[in-house]
Formats: sequence, C-alpha cells, structure tokens
Amino acid sequence: MAENYFGLTDTGKVRSNNEDTFITQKVMGNRMLLASVIDGVGGYNGGEVAAAIAKEVFIDRLSGLQGEIIPGMIDAFKLASAQISQKKQNDKDLESMACVATMALVDIDNNQFFYAHVGDTRLYLLRDDSLVKISKDHSFVGFLEDSGRLTETAAMNHPKRNEINKALGFTSQIDTDDSFIETGQSPFLPGDMLLICSDGLTDMVDKNGILNIITQDITLQEKANQLINTANDNGGNDNVTVVLVQNNKTQQRPQATMPAPANVKRNNEDNDGITHARQQTKPEPMSKPEPTMPPNKSNGLTIILGLLCLVFLATSIWLYMSRQPIVKKAGYGTTTQKLRNADEVKLQDAIDAFKGDTLVLADTSFKQPIILTDTLHIDQDSLYIRIKGNITLQRDTGYHGPALSLGADSKVVVLENFKFNDFDVAIDLHNNGLFLKNTQFINCKLPIQRAYILPADKAITADFPASKLSTDEKASTQTPAKPNGAR
Repeated sequence: MAENYFGLTDTGKVRSNNEDTFITQKVMGNRMLLASVIDGVGGYNGGEVAAAIAKEVFIDRLSGLQGEIIPGMIDAFKLASAQISQKKQNDKDLESMACVATMALVDIDNNQFFYAHVGDTRLYLLRDDSLVKISKDHSFVGFLEDSGRLTETAAMNHPKRNEINKALGFTSQIDTDDSFIETGQSPFLPGDMLLICSDGLTDMVDKNGILNIITQDITLQEKANQLINTANDNGGNDNVTVVLVQNNKTQQRPQATMPAPANVKRNNEDNDGITHARQQTKPEPMSKPEPTMPPNKSNGLTIILGLLCLVFLATSIWLYMSRQPIVKKAGYGTTTQKLRNADEVKLQDAIDAFKGDTLVLADTSFKQPIILTDTLHIDQDSLYIRIKGNITLQRDTGYHGPALSLGADSKVVVLENFKFNDFDVAIDLHNNGLFLKNTQFINCKLPIQRAYILPADKAITADFPASKLSTDEKASTQTPAKPNGAR
C-alpha cells in the first residue's frame, strides 16, 4: 500500500530564510498520524525558533498520549505557547517571536480525525472532489472572508491579510480563554484527503487552483510539489508549506436506486392500465343519424342563464380562495395550520440564497429563539454555518418533524454553535457528511437521524463507522480579540 501522507516546505521566492516547519509522524504506538504545519512569526531567526519549539513540544506531548484526544492536543498548544513565552523572557532578541499552527491527529483505522488550530495556517478536507475549509483564520481579513464580506480574491490582495489576532507565545489569554484554541473532530472516510498548509500557499493560490492540483491522479509527493511550484510561480512572497494525508482504504460508493414513478407507462399501457392495442380495434359501423328536431328557444335561454350562473359561481370561489393564506405541508407528512413565521422564513431564505463556503448567522438579526413550524432544508454541495452569539432553534408545539434536513445532493455540512431545543428529531440526514462543532441538543428525543440510501436489488459492501464524540461544557462564545500582531 502506497504511503498515505507527505509533507514539504519551501523558502519561496522572496524570503531569505524559512520560518515554516511541519510534522508527519506516527504517534501513540503508531495508531495515529500526527500531521501539522507550523508558521513562525517574528522575523529573521525568531520565527524559526518559535516554530522549532512548537514542533518539539507537539511531538513530545502527543507521542505517548493517553486518554482523550482533544484535551491532549489543547495541552500541547498551551505547553508550546508557555515555552515560547519563557524563551522570549530569557532572550530579548527574540521578544517578538511567536508562531501559528494547525495540527491533525488522523485515525485511519476508525475513519476519523481530530484537529486543533490557532492562527492563519489552514486545514482543508477534500471529499468527492469538494474542498471544504475546516479551520477558521484568526485574523480580521480572514473573518471578513469567512463571513462572506470579502471575496477570496479580495482577501488574497487585502493589505492587512497577514495581520493575525491569535498566535502561540503572543499572550497568556490561551490559558484563560477556552475559545482561544479552535478544536474539532470529523469523519475521515475512505477516499478523503486532508490538506494542511501555511498562508504562503493560500495567499498565492486560490481554492480552485488548489482543488485542480490535489484532485489529479498523481502521487501525494507530486501534488505537494505542484502546490509549492504554483505558489512560487505566482510570486512566492512567503514560505510555503503543505502536508497531505489521504485515507487510502477502498472507497465505497453505495448508489441509490430511484423507484419508478407510479404513472410511468409500461408495455405501452395508458393511464388506466389498458394497452394501446385496444385503440387499434376496428370501430363499430356508424348508424344513420336520426332526424333532429328544431331547437326550442326557451331551452336555449335556460342554457345561457345556467352558464352565466356557473361562471359567476366559479369567479366567486376563485376570489375567495385567492385571499386565503397558503397552508404549507410540514416535513414528515404532517400538516400544520400555522404559517411559517418571519424568522424561520428569513433563516431558510438565507440558507437558500448563500453561495459561498461559510454562512455566519448573528443573533442581532434573529429573534430569540427561532420557532420552527417546518423543516429547514440544506441542499448545497458543501456549507459551513456558524452562529455568532446566542441563537436557539425551538420546536413549535404543533410540529413534530426535524429541525434541519440535509438534501441528497449535500455532501459536507458543518454546523457551529447551534442549539436545538425540544425536537423529536433535530437533524435528519442520509448519505451526507455532517460535522458538528460546539452544538447542543436540549431535550431532543433523537438529536441525529441518519437513513442510508442503498439499492434494494444489489449486494452491498460498505463501512458505517461509529461516531466518537467530544464534548466541551466550557465552550465559549466570546468575540475574537482585536488584531494585535502582524507578519
């Protein structure tokens, strides 16, 4: 079996030294792969020192990790930050150094990965030729891009694109703010690929350019080389580092078989189930028509009056019906007499109209809570929805369907900071990829319901991995810190 991970770093075309480093190393008794990209901050020498400290701490702390994964990753970040700060106190020439980092612990056997992130290095997940940005840039420009206020092109060319507001060794806030380190976990299915990279790549190569390279049928080493060469060809303004990890187990693709519509004609049958052959039956000979009587004038007048009455009645019925509110069928086949309220219509419209990667929903735009009388549908190929502030999705007392339903065409959906309250089913999905971050299910009978769509007439070989959960009761919803550092 070919090696399923590869890392590469390059100085670039402008810098004289390389402040980037990376890790691709088996840890925890070879049960997991530690993959990380670390980008030093602080100019010549300083950034390299900070990155080297973080790399050493990450490997040492996670090599023999026991117990829960994400708390161990958080501890590694805090230890690295503390050692960088201590080094700065001991050497005044390094007082401006720090580093940003993204790491993933990848469990191929169980088809999942865990990640931790601080700064503007990035983690992407490739699934079915769809590239999803998992991590969030801890910078002002990154926030504008992730929230849809800036296009990718505008963000890449923004004069403040390298100003960051979080880094290891910058501040002691990492020890007191539970939201300082971004963490999460996700399924990592056969055929999936992770890309971890420094901003030297993403400042020079857009998402489509990255996607075109990593979806080629070439080795991981060739993909890494092409990514770095493309960044350098586009200017190479910074150090460039990429790490690729692939779940190279055999990919299973169960296919859904659509049932034939009930009114499809079979064997040349018409809608009554009678074959069209009867239309070719020889017609009965026509008999000679009987002589007709001249029409009675009074009968004609009666017919005209009757038609006018029918027209008047039909017009009255149409006017009455056109003024009645539309009653929409709710999900799961039940019918509600309640009209959808303004907030849930506004939320569904926001989801339907959004065309980017990350949809940010702020509590300043929605009432608390949002009462749902029908299912909210997500049909985009891939979508990251993040709630800023405190928004709760609350079930209407007369509604018993799901709060959210992922459509058949939706491949990857990420939900962050969601709260579901009192639903029979909170999220309904099928063969979709779903990633939850800091999501709460309050008094929900069934938080997630998954129904796999499989062909009924074929033998199936498929892998349905169990989900492993990570909970954080101290999850913070504080707003990001103001920018206090630059690279």
